[in-house]
Amino acid sequence: MREPAWRIFAAEYNDATHVIQSKEEKAPKYVITPLGAKVNRLFIVGVLTDVEEIGAEGIRRRARISDPTGIHVVYAEAFEPEIASILADMEIPSYIAVVGKTRIYEPEEGVLYLSARAEMAKEISIEERNYWIIEASRNMLIRINAMRDAMNMSNPTAKQLRGLGYPPIIAEGVAEAIKVYKDVDLQHYEIMLREALSFITSSRKEIKKNHEQEEEKVLKIIESLQSEDGAAWEAVIEEAIKEGIEKSVVEEVIVSLMEKGLIYEPQLGKLKVV
Repeated sequence: MREPAWRIFAAEYNDATHVIQSKEEKAPKYVITPLGAKVNRLFIVGVLTDVEEIGAEGIRRRARISDPTGIHVVYAEAFEPEIASILADMEIPSYIAVVGKTRIYEPEEGVLYLSARAEMAKEISIEERNYWIIEASRNMLIRINAMRDAMNMSNPTAKQLRGLGYPPIIAEGVAEAIKVYKDVDLQHYEIMLREALSFITSSRKEIKKNHEQEEEKVLKIIESLQSEDGAAWEAVIEEAIKEGIEKSVVEEVIVSLMEKGLIYEPQLGKLKVV
């Protein structure tokens, strides 16, 4: 049976430190996240921020995809040359959707590097990206609630969680996660969820006025402040206010520049000129 592709934010996936595998021959491995996602395949959506060749004749490629919480690292392997070509041909930045398998590198006990091996990739619209954020947030909220219920049990089991109405795959993952992750900070993930949803709200603001002069000023500010990771959103706003631009206008201008493809957000809270 084909494994479901989890809509999961980069930060939760990258926080995982636990992998399980049954003793059956050719049994799949599962990454268990702190919130109990039992991941073998992923459905990743975000902004393609970087693609590099890592194999002979440029067949293998490594890409970085930014969502509102962090960075997914995705590989296009030599036996998937069409995926590598898609990544190579896409402009940076672009909105992208990738379905892939978990890629686990464990050089030594207790050290885990997670990424994904792409099975499918395509360019998408900002509307599709926003819908994915909503779905990923909804799924994360279910796991937060399941983990909270499990924490209130003396010896939580998958059967008990199923009895509360949670789907079997959630119940199994949470029951496994609570054995290995001690004192999971649910508030941390709730804040992450709210920030991801507010990311959509800010990107949907309408530009009510033509701010060509302000756009030019803000572009120069971002360019002057940006490092390799970009310029901090708050620092850009602070400098723009010093230039005589109202905060509300700065925020509108930033959204406008992003929609025009002149700047992008390589990670949450950072801005970079294309």
